Amino acid sequence: MRVIIEPDYEALSKWAANYVANRILAAKPTPEKPFVLGCPTGSSPLGLYRNLIDMYTAGKLSFQNVVTFNMDEYVNLPEDHPESYHSFMWNNFFSHIDIKPENVHILNGNAHDLIAECNHYEEMIAEAGGVDLFMGGIGPDGHLAFNEPGSSLSSRTRIKTLTTDTIHANSRFFNGDLSLVPKQALTVGIGTVMDAKEVLLVCSGHNKARALKHCIDGDISHKWTSSMLQMHPHAIVVCDEAACDELTVGTYKYYLDKERGNL
Repeated sequence: MRVIIEPDYEALSKWAANYVANRILAAKPTPEKPFVLGCPTGSSPLGLYRNLIDMYTAGKLSFQNVVTFNMDEYVNLPEDHPESYHSFMWNNFFSHIDIKPENVHILNGNAHDLIAECNHYEEMIAEAGGVDLFMGGIGPDGHLAFNEPGSSLSSRTRIKTLTTDTIHANSRFFNGDLSLVPKQALTVGIGTVMDAKEVLLVCSGHNKARALKHCIDGDISHKWTSSMLQMHPHAIVVCDEAACDELTVGTYKYYLDKERGNL
């Protein structure tokens, strides 16, 4: 695992965006062989998306030959609801770049058969050749996508019932009304993410410090599902100083030295 420590959220977002852009450019994607990008939602990737939009606007990057697969979507929330992840992605990213609508894939939380929808999503990822780079964030309890504590580390795309902590955390998007927060979601599994050729997580703020510690410096555990990325051959975590508050001095210095080329 590679860990990048940046001073603040803006710096980590810029580093992450530059990495994603460079991977797309290096792949030289074509219509026949597109670059497959996994996309998260939430507050963590907003800076990353803004930087990618700026690169597109400046003519430095195109998404014409990029295919995307989102991590998750709420169950029984209309796609046009302002807090659906369909709305989030189009409002914060897709509407501002040149991606083709047919290349965007987001789970349908209103499908008649949710199990079939999840299975079909896995099939579409496989048909696309697998995900080249899966971006993501880390929840305060260490969850990745909606793989809450206790999720199988070999899980695939499926229906998940959200924990009380997640419902409370997400209530800020629903005027603080817990009754309005969906209680279930469709999500890619940890196994799905692990199948990606590369994984890039962003982690910011003191409230994520405990999760970051378990992710990069703790035991691999289904209680902290993002810790499974310790087993991925090409995983990167980009974090800021505040998120490092619970790391040991030795761990903190190790990753700083490693990026400076001293190790």
